[in-house]
Amino acid sequence: MGDSERYDYETLLVEFDDGVCLLTLNRPEKRNAMNPTLGEEITDALERLRNDDRCRVLVITGAGESFCAGMDLKEFFIELQDKPAEYDRAHRVAVEWRGRTLRLFPKPTIAMVNGHCFGGAFTIVEGCDLAVAAEDAKMGLSEINFKMFPGGSVGKSMGNLLRPRDYMLYALTGRPMSGQIAADIGLVNYAIPRDKLRDDVMALAREIADKDPSALQATREIYRNSMDMEWDVAMDYASSLQSQHTARQANAFREEGIGDFLDKKYKPGLGGHENAKK
Repeated sequence: MGDSERYDYETLLVEFDDGVCLLTLNRPEKRNAMNPTLGEEITDALERLRNDDRCRVLVITGAGESFCAGMDLKEFFIELQDKPAEYDRAHRVAVEWRGRTLRLFPKPTIAMVNGHCFGGAFTIVEGCDLAVAAEDAKMGLSEINFKMFPGGSVGKSMGNLLRPRDYMLYALTGRPMSGQIAADIGLVNYAIPRDKLRDDVMALAREIADKDPSALQATREIYRNSMDMEWDVAMDYASSLQSQHTARQANAFREEGIGDFLDKKYKPGLGGHENAKK
């Protein structure tokens, strides 16, 4: 896909910088709550970015002071109350892009949690490979406070990340947590001061973007796909994936990766292949 390819959306901003795509949820007046239009647009964006060479790593964040306030309750549950066909489509799109399209995106993904993150927004955080939060970001499972529960894929997503006791504490009380607490309980990788967040995450994304694309894809696939497999099935899957990886790389991992190591051109434990050879 050429550099002239444009991404023009009502609810999203798409920017490219040195192999990193910054995808911004752009409804700051609604704390970037997800409405049906956003679901349709981000589905389209993710599908196009799969094959856009300018995107080697995808970073998702929110415009303004919020990451994402979850579902837009008014547009989903009030305005579509008497429109079952429209609600059904909007609901299916919302579940599909967060539960499958994002999780199965073929390139590394990072959630940059810059502020408010509530309810359904946690499925974005969990759907990404990595997540970094501002220390003062406000996060929480607030559904219980308005007579709801963490529905859709939220419960499953949180179960993938949190210890049962931590999940139950925040789900049953609706208490908010800071970005630092989110890091302490494993919801995000780490938290840093807000004014350093963007620079840190973009540097992290560029570091990953420098790695071999096929190796990155295989690393993510074997982790996500083998989580629920029996041991023997996982071993068979790993062998199959190794063959696919070798074919995709055209043997580069032997010639440049292992080959350069055996020739003592670099030490893999001390940094990336490209940097270590300099």
